[in-house]
Amino acid sequence: MLDYSEPVAKLIDEFKRLPGIGGKSAQRLAFYVLRRPLAEVEQFASALLEVKAKIVFCTVCNNLTDVNPCLYCTDPKRDRSIICIVEEPYNLVAVEKTRSYRGLYHILHGTLSPMRGIGPDELMLANLLPRLRPENNEGVEIKELIVATNPNTEGEATANYIARLLKPLGLLVTRIAMGMPVGADLEFVDEVTMDKALTNRHAI
Repeated sequence: MLDYSEPVAKLIDEFKRLPGIGGKSAQRLAFYVLRRPLAEVEQFASALLEVKAKIVFCTVCNNLTDVNPCLYCTDPKRDRSIICIVEEPYNLVAVEKTRSYRGLYHILHGTLSPMRGIGPDELMLANLLPRLRPENNEGVEIKELIVATNPNTEGEATANYIARLLKPLGLLVTRIAMGMPVGADLEFVDEVTMDKALTNRHAI
């Protein structure tokens, strides 16, 4: 960053730390910030500090929240007999957008990945087992755990691990169906997706 003054170079370096942001994108973001009025930049910086100061992990489901327990865990209208296990908080948002799921959630904040040194201890699983006891779930017995990890190698490994962990408890552990996306053409679908689509076929 010898072409830029030190403050600009530092700002570009900080943007490059963000996931999915390379050198060119970092430069564009830095110069966008430089062109904005001071009040806007202060508002942006304030939002960053506020989110770090006020957002915590829900002690029940591990969601990111400013109230603990979170709004999902305390919502009396939700079905407490079903828990959907997802990788990240933004996966919860994707499930909620369907408007068809009304159960509870458990967020892992990652997936198993031996290549990156991420094992079961690095995932937020420790508080899942206590939740499965009715006395810790407002007296409601858990009927089903839906594993909604991503359909990739790490997501599959995580789903299989959770299934092995929970099956001895006699609980119904299900996996979200995978296969052909709506609107896709068969000629462009890879063999793994096609295999999943055939495996998860249903009567019409």
